[in-house]
Amino acid sequence: MIQSNTDGNPAPSEYSCHSASEHGACPSCASGERLGFRFSYAYQPIVDIAKREIFAHEALVRGVNGEPAPSVLAQVTEENRFRFDQACRVKAIKTAAKLNMQSRLSINFMPNAIYRPELCIRTTLEAARAHDFPIEQIIFETVEGERISDAKWLTEVFREYQRIGFLTAIDDFGAGFAGLNLLADFQPDLIKLDMDLIRSIDQSRSRQAIVRGTVGICNELGIQVIAEGVETPDECKALRDLGISLMQGYLFSKPLFETCGHTDSLAWPGGLSS
Repeated sequence: MIQSNTDGNPAPSEYSCHSASEHGACPSCASGERLGFRFSYAYQPIVDIAKREIFAHEALVRGVNGEPAPSVLAQVTEENRFRFDQACRVKAIKTAAKLNMQSRLSINFMPNAIYRPELCIRTTLEAARAHDFPIEQIIFETVEGERISDAKWLTEVFREYQRIGFLTAIDDFGAGFAGLNLLADFQPDLIKLDMDLIRSIDQSRSRQAIVRGTVGICNELGIQVIAEGVETPDECKALRDLGISLMQGYLFSKPLFETCGHTDSLAWPGGLSS
């Protein structure tokens, strides 16, 4: 199902997907079935403490009145998983464009919901064009907590995304499902360190050693590292000393429902320049 913008140009529906082409398309993408439930987004800034600016915003699904993510994700089934994944991309881009977001936009995706990336990505491309959001400012990262059933398949999806011009990120790096074996097969643009590695890192030599080694590997491979779940100034300073400047967490900003952050509105810990 394709809706029309006010200018008459076709735009994908928020709650359906459509990627049909003269060369064919995956059946679920072309079916245009509606999800049957609504959702919205909160956006949490990812900051660059070295430049003291917002690097990106991660789109985090919420209910239409700001209800937490589980209230929405509980309605996702095997039958509607693909349609939900497609609808999330469109909604995240549409809302970010409406907010005039100037930073990069990080969108979680479900690798187990993708059939043929070269066809199914068209819904995202249509949304980016319809809402005038540059594709080079879109980051695709794997969904937190979803077990990747086929890591080789994920690398193929990621390679197709990079070929098109999107940035790619491995989320929860170090949590077990996305680790060194995946990194050996594919080098994304970014990795996000699992927050369990970040918690109290200023007090843990073992965590510091693991993160220091990961940063060294990523520097050699040309991969940027994001530390997520940063909550205290001491964690922030320890990460800074380990060579990480991209961070995300409640220390800087909680997720902002249907709005995005601004540099002067974030909480910047003191003493970072020392």
